[in-house]
Amino acid sequence: MKKISLLTFLLIILAGSAFAATANPEKISTESIAIFAGGCFWCMESPFEKLDGVSEVISGYTGGQKLNPTYQDVSAGGTGHTEAVEVHYDPQQISYEKLLEVFWRQINPTDGSGQFVDRGDQYRSEVFYLNDEQRQLAEASKKQLAAAGTFDKPIVTAITPAGVFYPAEEYHQDCYSKNPIRYWYYRGGSGRDDFLEKVWGKSH
Repeated sequence: MKKISLLTFLLIILAGSAFAATANPEKISTESIAIFAGGCFWCMESPFEKLDGVSEVISGYTGGQKLNPTYQDVSAGGTGHTEAVEVHYDPQQISYEKLLEVFWRQINPTDGSGQFVDRGDQYRSEVFYLNDEQRQLAEASKKQLAAAGTFDKPIVTAITPAGVFYPAEEYHQDCYSKNPIRYWYYRGGSGRDDFLEKVWGKSH
């Protein structure tokens, strides 16, 4: 009799937990993912991690054919992969459109041969969409940027379907906070900040 009572009690607890999760939708994860490539991934993490609604930004490699690529593989070229960041965000707090706006303000979208001091296909800029809604929003934002006349050259950043995203080695994650001196030395010498300030001002 005691065993039956205990089983009944456990079933009631489980049912109550399921009801509580349904009755409180804010407790259910609504996290989404966005993937952007904008040259060196060190410089792409910080702008997104500062945003409210973004829970994590992971540096990695995507867009190519080689399985489980390493930094040495990708940086040497020929893998088809580019350095990129995977942005984990809550769409109830921040929209994909806002992430796109931040993305465009971190890159030179008219450069099809790399980004700033980093040259080659492995440093290309690209938006990797995970669903049709992201594709439509990315294409619309690209058209808006071109129509705004901010740049006097064509916008060449590609918008392509996302493939497998491979997280980069641990020492590449959050480099801006782990190795701030090295990060700022690189960033300052890369020409990125000078370009962005010229185009967008200091508030980019």
